Amino acid sequence: MAFMDSSELGHCPTAQLLIEHEVPSRIAAKDGSVFAFSAEVADYATTRLGWTTLASKPPRDPSEIAIIAQQARGEGLDAVVLIGQGGSAQAPQTVTKLYSLEVTDEVPFKTMDALSPVYVNHILGSSDPARTLYIVSSKSGTTLEPTVLSHVCWKYVCAHLGAERAGSRFIAITDPGTELEHVARTNHWRAIIHGEPDVGGRYSALSAFGLLPMAAIGIDIERMLEDAVPMERLCASDSPENPAVWLAAFLYDNLKAGRDKFSLLMPPSKQVFGLWVEQLVAESLGKAGVGILPNVEVDAGILSDPHPDRCAILCNMDSDEAFEHARTCVHPDIPVFRLDIPDSTAMTRYFLIWEYAVAFCGWLMQINPFDQPDVESTKVATRQILYNQGGRFDVPENVWGNPAYEEFDLGSCSYADRVYVSSALLDALDDPHEDIDANAALRLLFCSIKDNDYFSLNAFLPFKGVGRRETLEKVRHRAADRLDICSCLEIGPRYLHSTGQMHKGGPNTGVFLVVSADEPFDITVPHEDFTLGDVANAEALGDFSALASRGRRAIYVHLKDNDDKYLSSFANDACSAISAAYALRTR
Repeated sequence: MAFMDSSELGHCPTAQLLIEHEVPSRIAAKDGSVFAFSAEVADYATTRLGWTTLASKPPRDPSEIAIIAQQARGEGLDAVVLIGQGGSAQAPQTVTKLYSLEVTDEVPFKTMDALSPVYVNHILGSSDPARTLYIVSSKSGTTLEPTVLSHVCWKYVCAHLGAERAGSRFIAITDPGTELEHVARTNHWRAIIHGEPDVGGRYSALSAFGLLPMAAIGIDIERMLEDAVPMERLCASDSPENPAVWLAAFLYDNLKAGRDKFSLLMPPSKQVFGLWVEQLVAESLGKAGVGILPNVEVDAGILSDPHPDRCAILCNMDSDEAFEHARTCVHPDIPVFRLDIPDSTAMTRYFLIWEYAVAFCGWLMQINPFDQPDVESTKVATRQILYNQGGRFDVPENVWGNPAYEEFDLGSCSYADRVYVSSALLDALDDPHEDIDANAALRLLFCSIKDNDYFSLNAFLPFKGVGRRETLEKVRHRAADRLDICSCLEIGPRYLHSTGQMHKGGPNTGVFLVVSADEPFDITVPHEDFTLGDVANAEALGDFSALASRGRRAIYVHLKDNDDKYLSSFANDACSAISAAYALRTR
């Protein structure tokens, strides 16, 4: 792998600072006092540093995890389905996806982390439940999405196999004493594997949350951990050879220079690694009004202009020739950091580099890299909507004590029922109480974009089907091209456990378009009075509400249906609004 030359240490005060203060070795030693800039952060960090020695001192013998997986494989497996969200799911999804590109006879691995009935039915119907292993992964044991999805899967498997046989198809990974453990014991699941209370979800790549799914498709997890030990020791060293020090210095120095966004460039087939990086960085470093925004890209041409608010990290995962071509597309004014990742077996090493680097950035930025204080606001709002016994969800107040948003019915709109507009946008109108249609709301949103802002399209929609993602990507790319900003497409509910923290807790430079739709073929959640579609729509409104209450510029559009014709009409109007904003800028 290639990093900045360690001979440049004398020219990098940030790297020197980390080494002089022994930040790497103190974090590796689980010394929370290294975060002494805040007694609260230091105390919290002390309880969240178990990840630093997962490779060299695994808390559970990895051979025990491997045996559980081997027993399931020995009975014959057609598929492994991981039901999880956020940190509990992203790392195993990354390794298994890259592994599947290299090995032709592996057991298919699927991650159920979306609430779309189209998506859920596709996964359930794609394999025989008698030959499928369902891994339910939740650190807290009460995370909403895996809870409702596991209920749906359990009912489906019981319907095919009966309750007595169904338990043998399920494994739970959760911290000790959770509700998920209780459910697993009650229903006689195949196994319960405990997570580590001192390892946060997004730092759990080398814990049981990552290891069991990897082992289930045939990856040698014992060898993988052994291979990671030298990198773990290197990242823990107060040395100029420490790659995590250089990565942290690159990110932090660019942040201080106003480059608070980085594009992670990689081949399309490998971008799943970028989603893991995105979650780790955004949720760890986007809080207290500051943050570093990661943006996964596959087209280096998007950085052909100078972009003073961006830097780039180029992941060389295919060949030097492809990397060099990508490098020539990046404008010479944009700082570039290079990572060489040879294959899936190297991923554990890169998990460690990024985990240590992000922890170092937390120290440099003087924030807590291990909590997620603003994620909870959306969870609270979502549960209020779902369990409000049919009553209306009360509009929260914004930071100025006024209603955070207004709802507008769209009687004449061909594709949407209603639109919600944040007060941060309405306050810019001459008459903030005038009726607004979909076009006006979209124009208001895109015309609010300024230099150094970023745009995020947060979609709670099914991505299965020809052209669906491409339709949404059209909006994202139009915003990037015409308005010259960092533009993101985020998939709900996954982003709520990733960039969602940055959206609400980071700097107020984001502009957000949240979109959801009615589900014509919905799935009822067992034991509840709502459907999967209801949960997705509640999360969309809940997150928009949390954004609006923090004074963010945001609108939420609810489509009449997730049919392609409604999605295309919405995308066309969004692109027209972007063009209108571009015309105003260039007058």
